[in-house]
Amino acid sequence: MVETMAEQFDMFSEEASRDRVVTRAASRFAKSEPAAVSMSEEDMVRHLSETGRYRILQKLMPREIASFARPAYPLKGIILDTETTGLNARKDEIIEIGMIAFTFDAKGNIGDVTGVYGGLQQPSISIPPEITRLTGITDDMVAGQSIDMAALRALIEPADLLIAHNAGFDRPFCEAFSHLFSGKAWACSNSEIDWSLRGYEGTKLGYLIGQAGYFHDGHRAVDDCFALLEVLAREVDGSASTAFAELYEASQTSRVRIFAENSPFDMKDHLKARGYRWSDGSDGRLKSWWIEVGEEVLDDELRYLRAEIYRYPDADPPVKRLTAFDRFRA
Repeated sequence: MVETMAEQFDMFSEEASRDRVVTRAASRFAKSEPAAVSMSEEDMVRHLSETGRYRILQKLMPREIASFARPAYPLKGIILDTETTGLNARKDEIIEIGMIAFTFDAKGNIGDVTGVYGGLQQPSISIPPEITRLTGITDDMVAGQSIDMAALRALIEPADLLIAHNAGFDRPFCEAFSHLFSGKAWACSNSEIDWSLRGYEGTKLGYLIGQAGYFHDGHRAVDDCFALLEVLAREVDGSASTAFAELYEASQTSRVRIFAENSPFDMKDHLKARGYRWSDGSDGRLKSWWIEVGEEVLDDELRYLRAEIYRYPDADPPVKRLTAFDRFRA
């Protein structure tokens, strides 16, 4: 985008105005043209920003991989993203995994990028056209390709926390793909950060990147991982901590899943409108509507169910407390 602005400024250079200067020079009354002022890229950005009429986006450049991780950041995190043939982790398949490994400390300060991996996987079916339109990944690109499991193991096994921007989507796919992803603590940068309180107008990665002042080549897994890292690490005036510090703190707390078991059928639309999701009872789970809430609102949610759904004050719907090791599973 800065290069585009530079080209716009060049439109007013001496070379671009040569024809007009020659024409005016033919007149005895023509005034001399002022010399073109050379401006650096930084000057152009500052000039346009100070007018208040322009918003400047900077191309996001991936961080370099550190040769040696600083000991002040002893914890290990992974940001990952997947591209798949569809939305159902039970029948659709991963066609790309991207991840970056980084270090951080107990206060949520991010240290160094220590590893990067991106790989394609040929699925058992042809990639649907709508997936190709969304991701840019074609059958030709994945032909004969397979994800390097040794490379995944080297990054995932030492990790203390796995992060995805939609962990409820990525975790089921990853666990169906490999046991390496099971038994790990997961965090969701979409749902476990109060982005609106931080001044963001949406939670989609594209919104977050743009409002953070960047643009990037999206829809490829590794690129999206680097973009998310910068948003998580960004320090904002008025915020006591980074978004990553908030996310890490949230990952340390337990949440509660409430199952509206045996709720009246005619109450399903009310439950859905309140954010409840339907579980079909597969994999040994309860067949019921359910919702996941923080411990601090558990009593309020139970009161709602008793008063508005069951209409029975002694109703006792099942609850299950979840840590980061349990959350976002299928």
